[in-house]
Amino acid sequence: MPTIKLINFQGEVVGSLELSDAVFGAPIHVPAMHQVVVAQLANARQGTACTKTRADVSGGGRKPFRQKHTGRARAGSTRSPLWLKGGVAHGPKPRDYSQKVNRKVRQLAMRSALSLKATEDRMLILENGNLETPKTKAMLAFLGKVEATRKPLMVIHESNENVYRSAANIPGAKVIHVDSINVYDILNHEHLIMTAESAQKLQEVYGR
Repeated sequence: MPTIKLINFQGEVVGSLELSDAVFGAPIHVPAMHQVVVAQLANARQGTACTKTRADVSGGGRKPFRQKHTGRARAGSTRSPLWLKGGVAHGPKPRDYSQKVNRKVRQLAMRSALSLKATEDRMLILENGNLETPKTKAMLAFLGKVEATRKPLMVIHESNENVYRSAANIPGAKVIHVDSINVYDILNHEHLIMTAESAQKLQEVYGR
C-alpha cells in the first residue's frame, strides 16, 4: 500500500497515511489517460465557429463580365472565394466536438493518474484543509516548505473561501473540490495536494 506524507498548513510532517492499492497503487494505463484527456478537451470546445460560404454572402447573381475577349480570367460570380467580399472556401461550420468515453475507461484513467502522482512522490495529504484567513503570503510559505511551488493542484473536500482566495494569485496554482477532480487537472499540474477526507472519498468511489 502506498504511504503518503501527512502534513499541516505550516508545512510540517505530522505523520503518514496508507492509501488503497486499488486507487493509488494501480497499474498506470497511459492509453486510457490519453483517451480521457483528449475527450475532456474536445468536450470543452464550443464548436460555434461559423464562416459564410459563397452561398451565404449577398450579391453575385449576375456574371460580372463576359466570358471571352476581356484578357481576364473567366468569372461567373463576384462572390467567389477569389474575389473581395467573396465567400470563404472550406471554412469552419458549427459542429459537435464531444466524444464519448466509457465509464470503466474513465475510472481506469483516474486510478492511473492518481497512482502516477503517488508513484512519482508528487502527492501530499493535508491533515486539515482549513485556513483561518485568506493570505497569499501564507499559502506561498506553505507551498515553499513542502516544495510544491510549481503548478500545485489542491483538492479539498468542502468549500473554503480562504483557501480559494489564498491561491487565486499564485501562478499555476489551482484549488478544486473533490467532486470536480478530473484526469486532465491531475496530469496538468506538477504536484497534487489533497485533504485526508478527499483521499478517503476517492478511495470509496474508485476503489470498488
